[in-house]
Amino acid sequence: MGISSLGVGSSILTQDVIDQLKKVDEDAQMTPITLNIANENDKKNALDVLDASMDNLADSVDEMKSHSLFDERQTEVSGSAVEVKADSNTDVQDFTLSVDVLATKQIVESGAYSSENDLIANNVGTMQLSINGLNFDIDYNDTTTLKDLKKSINDIAGESINATIVQVNSGEFSIFFSSVDTGANQSIELTDLSDNLKDDRLTSGITTIQDGIDAEFRFNGEPIIRASNNVEDLITGLEITLKEVGTSVVSITQNREEITERVDSFIEKYNASINELEKLTKASTDSDEKGIFSGESTIKSMKRTIEDMLNNIGGGVATMADFGFKTKSGILSIDTNIFNNMLDENSKNVESFFAGGLYIKEDGKTEEVEGVFSELSTIVGSYTKYDATLDQYQTAINENIKSLEEKKVSATESLDSKYEIMKQRFTAYDAMISKFNSASAMFSQMIDAENAK
Repeated sequence: MGISSLGVGSSILTQDVIDQLKKVDEDAQMTPITLNIANENDKKNALDVLDASMDNLADSVDEMKSHSLFDERQTEVSGSAVEVKADSNTDVQDFTLSVDVLATKQIVESGAYSSENDLIANNVGTMQLSINGLNFDIDYNDTTTLKDLKKSINDIAGESINATIVQVNSGEFSIFFSSVDTGANQSIELTDLSDNLKDDRLTSGITTIQDGIDAEFRFNGEPIIRASNNVEDLITGLEITLKEVGTSVVSITQNREEITERVDSFIEKYNASINELEKLTKASTDSDEKGIFSGESTIKSMKRTIEDMLNNIGGGVATMADFGFKTKSGILSIDTNIFNNMLDENSKNVESFFAGGLYIKEDGKTEEVEGVFSELSTIVGSYTKYDATLDQYQTAINENIKSLEEKKVSATESLDSKYEIMKQRFTAYDAMISKFNSASAMFSQMIDAENAK
């Protein structure tokens, strides 16, 4: 505020008087608006927390209504004869695998050379390498070394055979040819088509180090033969790796751990939402304890719906309590024994009840049900989805804040204008009083002078 001479003439109509009057008006008009804005902002912040809590609940519900949750499988294998991996939705089952013979690769060794740089041919020519019904032509000439031949074989036939030079003894080098795959059909033959190799060390002079043989094992006692130790065509959805001779018992079960984690997550998110709603709608005469939405019918109605929804779902075939879910003082929990027993008795029924499908009732009849978590998703979604209840309520709060801010600006401008006019009038009145005071002083002096004469 600039320096003011208001009141100089009267010592009554001062700037302090205007400021005091304005303060009274501000307390009467502005303070309620300011308090209302603060209250609406508190509601907005509280609604943000509630909205996040409800979104978390919606996510956990959507995870529970997915059929894929019940398709996950886990394997238990006793013994070290095999390893087994199970795809989703593989049949739940137990079986025995007894490995009698492991499949092996065919390995042959060439005759010995004094160096890997020894020349192998006298002139230009071609070798033919045969394996598993495939023929590969390997060209050579009189400058081709043992090392060059190894590279050519790996470049041309590398998907079927591996060639490696090994120094067997001092000054003794051989090429080892190993089939990439296992099985009895992996025999390796090398033929000199041009008859220009120096000798037969790479053809008839090769020695078999290991024969390629098929795997032999028994599935529940039934003999099985496969060319590979990796068996993917025995049971749909199972990848079996034969590891060693011996017997293993395999159990393919539903992945209960994943289901339990999702159930626990749902319970946690549900209780968090209920606790938040309880806090925000709590009725109390103590302002510190009273919930900010204690007088808001929309939020209070939402709390009642979320509390009651577990009792109003199930499609008439069962209740959440039948699967171990229970509430006490509004807090949700689960009896894991009941839940696991239901999974043991009829896992498909649990899946149908949770995610939807054909539910087998006690009388043996089936009924198509929506799935309790699909029902819950609809209920929770009516509050959390775009432009649903919480979105609309948030919009209403924002509009209230905007309206109050505009009202505050308007009231401020109105008061500023009012007291600017008052200041101008006080200034005019002060000037008039100053003139009256000056005239009065002059008359007093004149009277005093006359009296003195």
